[in-house]
Amino acid sequence: QVQLVESGGGLVQAGGSLRLSCVASGSIKSIGTMGWYRQGPGKQRTLVATITSGGSTNYADSVKGRFTISRDNTKNTAYLQMSSLKPEDIDVYYCYAVVRTILDVWGDYWGQGTQVTVSS
Repeated sequence: QVQLVESGGGLVQAGGSLRLSCVASGSIKSIGTMGWYRQGPGKQRTLVATITSGGSTNYADSVKGRFTISRDNTKNTAYLQMSSLKPEDIDVYYCYAVVRTILDVWGDYWGQGTQVTVSS
C-alpha cells in the first residue's frame, strides 16, 4: 500500500507564491518519476511538471519560468514552488508518483489533491 499526501495549497493574491509538498509513504522500495498535475471542474487532468529520480524536469509551457519542481529522495517528497501566480492557475493540483513497492511491483499513484486559488 502506497499513499501520497499533498499539502500547501490555499488562497493567494495574484503575483504571490505557494509551495506544494507531496510525501509518499507505505510499502515503497523506490520511486521513479514524480510529478504534479492539475484539474478543473469538468476538465481533464493535465501535466504541470514532472521530475525523474535523477532530477530531470519537464514543465507545461504555461508554467515555465514561474513554477519549479524539485524532490528530496531521502524523504520521498516532491515539491512544487509556484511563483507569479495568476488567476488562470486556479485548479486542484494532484501529486503523482511511479512507485516500486517492496513486492517489486511498479505502479502509478495519485494524491487526493490540493486546491490552489488565486485572487485577482
